[in-house]
Amino acid sequence: MGEMRAEEQCIVLDYMPTGKSSAIKTEALAQILGKEYFTLLEVTPKPGKAFSVGEEVYVGKEEREKVELIKGRIAFKDLTSNSLSELEDTVLDMVEEQKDKFLNFFNNARAISLKRHQLELLPGMGKKHMIDVLDERDKSKFESFEDVVKRVKGVPDPKKAIVKRIVEELEGPEDKHYLFVRPPAAPRRFYPQRRRY
Repeated sequence: MGEMRAEEQCIVLDYMPTGKSSAIKTEALAQILGKEYFTLLEVTPKPGKAFSVGEEVYVGKEEREKVELIKGRIAFKDLTSNSLSELEDTVLDMVEEQKDKFLNFFNNARAISLKRHQLELLPGMGKKHMIDVLDERDKSKFESFEDVVKRVKGVPDPKKAIVKRIVEELEGPEDKHYLFVRPPAAPRRFYPQRRRY
């Protein structure tokens, strides 16, 4: 997978004009989800700017039109109830928008170990489905999600399975594998000698 670059485009999950009710300082705050690695972030808007839920905002290195400060990554448990209610639909939109990337997963997924395959990490995907997917893709690459459904009997809806998996990875997957989501950052305190901020 190589070096993960920073997110460039994010979708707003929740916007709080006066910040979180629990916060001491009232500052406008948005919770956003990165389109590339599904990174959860909190950001503040530039003075005089506001965000709306579902809006796409730029958070890259160049001049940002609306985002003042990227406060940092947040954990799934830090999401507001509004963010949680937007999450699944937002992820679904992102998967649909980047269909090819996720279809490639079906065409290129590999074994993790002798016993497990990346495909088996998708919810509802059993060994038999996995074997059928591998057999079919050996004949020819899958052209679309519909193609997967047509050629692999009883396979769970590929798009829904991917969305479910992404949400599971955001929550922190029990199997500790991250297929689509940027893993949580390792605690910094173990590397006092290499301070990189």
